[in-house]
Amino acid sequence: MGYAHEYAAAIMHRGRVPMDPADYVPNWQDGPRKAKYHPGADGFPLPDAPYPAGATLDRGLFPEGGPVQGEFDLTSLSGMLRDSYGLTGRRLGVQANTDLNALPFYPLANWSRGSASGGGLYPVGIHWVSGPSAPVPPGVHYYSTRHHTMQRLLTGDVSGRVRDALGEGAPGPETDQYLVLSIKFWQNSFKYNSFSFHAVSMDLGACVQTWRMWAAARGLAVEPALWFDEERLAALLGVDPAQEGIFAVVPIKWTRKQPSSLPSGPTASVSVRRADVERSRTVLTFDALLRMQAATSADATARPAPDALRPAAAHPVDERLPQVALPPARPLDADVRTALRTRRSSFGRFDAQKPVTADQLAACLAAASAGSRLGGDTGDVRLARLYAFVNHVEGVEPGSYVYDPGRRNLRRVKEGRPGEFLQRNYFLSNYNLEQAGSVLVPTVRTTAVLDAVGDRGYRLVNATIGAVAQSVYTAAAAVDLGCGVALGFDNISYIEELGLEGTGEAPLLIMMIGNERPAPADFRYEIV
Repeated sequence: MGYAHEYAAAIMHRGRVPMDPADYVPNWQDGPRKAKYHPGADGFPLPDAPYPAGATLDRGLFPEGGPVQGEFDLTSLSGMLRDSYGLTGRRLGVQANTDLNALPFYPLANWSRGSASGGGLYPVGIHWVSGPSAPVPPGVHYYSTRHHTMQRLLTGDVSGRVRDALGEGAPGPETDQYLVLSIKFWQNSFKYNSFSFHAVSMDLGACVQTWRMWAAARGLAVEPALWFDEERLAALLGVDPAQEGIFAVVPIKWTRKQPSSLPSGPTASVSVRRADVERSRTVLTFDALLRMQAATSADATARPAPDALRPAAAHPVDERLPQVALPPARPLDADVRTALRTRRSSFGRFDAQKPVTADQLAACLAAASAGSRLGGDTGDVRLARLYAFVNHVEGVEPGSYVYDPGRRNLRRVKEGRPGEFLQRNYFLSNYNLEQAGSVLVPTVRTTAVLDAVGDRGYRLVNATIGAVAQSVYTAAAAVDLGCGVALGFDNISYIEELGLEGTGEAPLLIMMIGNERPAPADFRYEIV
């Protein structure tokens, strides 16, 4: 049994037994940048990317017959990056989050993005490794989110190195174009210390799920690989694998027809030499974070067999529980771009005077279920199960329920208003959970996943949860609901409340949906 089991147990119990270092206080004045900085790197701006009609969120979440194997070009790549991780506007509103006093000051401004991120820190670094088929010189490029540009870090075709690092059985098309997703841990750990590995692996899932929705709505495919030679890719990017993990590789099918035989990577040592320059004068390390990175990267090349995760799949719903019918889900007919740019966290703005409608709840539940399959080399196994604490939903009595994705209905777990339980077990003061229409809770059998595929499975568990959260955020925006996601709750109390002691299910995140107070004091400035 690897260290990931120990870390997972500590995460589940942290509401009762604080994780080390329990007395840690972030040095906000010496915090890192929200992106990597490569001084002197040249680059090029990415083109504008009009969004086509008919590319709706329904199509992105529920593509009929699976995503069409369309082809990316520079314009579609630009659009996907802008709508997922690029800056889209500045937001400043009166709300209940703890950073409210800082937001009017420009250096601390809150910039909106399409993907969600724990603490708004956005630690995922996006690198484009381009081969000869792209309309730019081959090389390694870093996506600068603040400028929506590609910064060139290395010139020359090293796409074969990425292909070789992926190994046999990797998902996606045969190609010479790859998106390599890294996570620089200090961008998150300066705030969340040992807890940060738990948070950043969810950030990875939120980003990838945004790409999957965006691409599928346009007839394109995004299939992430989570198993590959991580050490080799860290060497290519010129990063210290203990300080920056390589979490995913996404092969993308390009418009130009690929040659019938793609070359392997160069045999000589090739590496990015233009290093990232850290802003913080003092960079700290945390034992749990170092150990988790070491544990989850140790067997990174051991890609699981196609059916390896089946023993860890979500349990089927107990049909003995009372059934509560839901109406058909409200259509998610907003285009994906609009939904992503509308997405935001509600931060205490929920107002129970206007209940959530049952078809709105059904839409968010169906979206969460669709997001529970990450695809790629993790197969099509549904890992997440979904519970709903209902406070104020038209036609649904207050209580706790489990969602049946096959029948798209609810099964009652416990009767009675859950508001007092929800608020008592929430650590922060930025939400009144009782005022939310419903609180959705995804669970994964974490221990079973780790037993099935090893410690690297911890990244998969949390990426799945991040994908579920991003799906709910985006669906809520599409059906005109507010949404908030939080990790600060007593996980063990949720196990006890839902009767999960014998199932191995771990509640890892709570997602609140509901109507917000009318006429909020808000300021929004859209960049694009």
